[in-house]
Amino acid sequence: MRALVAPWLLLFSLVAAAQVPQPPEVAARSYLLMDLSADQVLAQRGIDTPVEPASLTKLMTAYLVYQAIRAKKVDLKQTVPISERAWKMPGSRMYVDPKMQVPVEDLIKGMIVQSGNDATVALAEAVGGTVEHFVELMNAQAKALGMKHTSFRNPEGLSAPGHMTTARDLAILATRLMQDYPEDLPYHAIRKYRYQGTPTANDTNRNMLLFRDPTVDGLKTGHTDAAGYCLIATAKRDFPNLQGRRLLAVVLGASSEVARANEAQKLLNWGFTAFEGLKLFDANATVLEPQVWKGSDNAVKLGQTQPIVLAMPAGSSSKIKTQVARPDPLVAPIQKGQHVGTLKILAGDQLLREVPLVALEGVEQAGIFGRAWDAVRLWIK
Repeated sequence: MRALVAPWLLLFSLVAAAQVPQPPEVAARSYLLMDLSADQVLAQRGIDTPVEPASLTKLMTAYLVYQAIRAKKVDLKQTVPISERAWKMPGSRMYVDPKMQVPVEDLIKGMIVQSGNDATVALAEAVGGTVEHFVELMNAQAKALGMKHTSFRNPEGLSAPGHMTTARDLAILATRLMQDYPEDLPYHAIRKYRYQGTPTANDTNRNMLLFRDPTVDGLKTGHTDAAGYCLIATAKRDFPNLQGRRLLAVVLGASSEVARANEAQKLLNWGFTAFEGLKLFDANATVLEPQVWKGSDNAVKLGQTQPIVLAMPAGSSSKIKTQVARPDPLVAPIQKGQHVGTLKILAGDQLLREVPLVALEGVEQAGIFGRAWDAVRLWIK
């Protein structure tokens, strides 16, 4: 059975009978729109073009901080001393200083809501010991996530030689951050925040969509002269046939703060209306229950641990059909979670997507007499 490729890493393709909606004109250097519920790219341009990430870099810093909290290396209530290096950071600031001992949770809010470079450096020092070691952790994590065209030089996103990424890599990072640390997503939806004793000059989240669209709940803005105005925005909306459908828009190199918000909103609205989410199977639902030979059970349930969802042009879902490819015969033992087959999703004769099917429960080998009897039956078959 041939190896499967993560579907959203491919360009989304459909048969001519299900005409693909044309995306809107997007005033940005590069962009990407993903349906996260279906793991599909709906629209893109220049997603592998190297760009500076600006403060979108802070999503990787956040990822490592959330990771450290889960590993109990740091605690949300733990106070962090503010170093001279953090205090003197240029650019956007939380306005903390060396006289302060600031809780980790407040530094997270300062980093995400205020895009504070001072808060970001303080967190990097708390998790990595030094900024330099933290940057090593950032690059190692980027490699582990499959961000093949990303190299970090700092934790906050100020311009630096070699500090580069792509829209595709940023989408990988944003997706994994939401998948791996969903309980931390609320930080990215906070509209206003200011640490006690600091000025009110920078207390408003720069993600304008948080104020415009109640379905938007993240993620991060960024801006430098070289990067232009950037935004990664995500929204979750409910539909009769699919509750909690989530899209992700990455907009890089827009001309202004307003433009990046407008272009991201345009993409999100288009994706939700031009495509419909079609749930084929629930998580852990039985897609197929084929016969098993030489096993303690006569059959095994095949499915997926996540819902199987497809994004289709609106009104074209009736063209969908499915097929299953699997080894025959299936012979025990079969381990729970073992890849046993592939669900092929087609529109007419055109293959749209392949989804691996796993055993939802294990099947042990039968006793010696059961195996011998099935061996005879297989020989006759």
